[in-house]
Amino acid sequence: MDGTAINVLILCTGNSCRSIMAEALLNELGKGRFNAYSAGSQPAGYVHPQALACLNRNRIPVEHPSSKSWDDFMGTDLDLVVTVCGNAASETCPVFPGGPLKTHWGLPDPAHATGTDAEVAEVFQQVFAALRDHIGAFVAACDAAQVADADGLRAVIDELGAPQVDITV
Repeated sequence: MDGTAINVLILCTGNSCRSIMAEALLNELGKGRFNAYSAGSQPAGYVHPQALACLNRNRIPVEHPSSKSWDDFMGTDLDLVVTVCGNAASETCPVFPGGPLKTHWGLPDPAHATGTDAEVAEVFQQVFAALRDHIGAFVAACDAAQVADADGLRAVIDELGAPQVDITV
C-alpha cells in the first residue's frame, strides 16, 4: 500500500455485471480511501444494460463503464484482488506485480436471470443489495481499523468473510 488509497481489482469472468456494480459501489462508498477497478478473464465486451439500470436506480455513479481484460491491469499497483464469481475464483489468476492480497466474494450471476423484465431487474437488485451491504461493511471495517498496511487489510478480509446471500438465478 502506498499510504493513500487502497487499490482494488474486482474480477469476474465476463466483467459485465457483478464486477462492474462492485467497482462502482466501492468507488462510491469508499470515496477517497479506495480506487476500485474491474476486469474479467474472458470479458464479454459490453456492460449488461440491467447492471447499469440498477446502478442508476440506486443513484450510484459509474464513469465510463467497460468490460475489460485482467491483462489490462498487469502494470497497476494493486493491494487487493477480489473475485466475485465462482468461475473467476477457480481460474488461475495471473500473478500481479507486488503480490496483492486475494479474496473471494462469490455471488450468483444476475446475467443468467430469466423471467419478465421486472423479475430480472429484481435479481439484479438483490445482487446489488448483497454487494452494497458487503462492500459497506468492508469499507466501515477498514475505516474502523484504520487499515494502513497489508496485515490490517488481511485482518479485515478474514474477519468479514464472504457475502452471505440466498439468491437464485
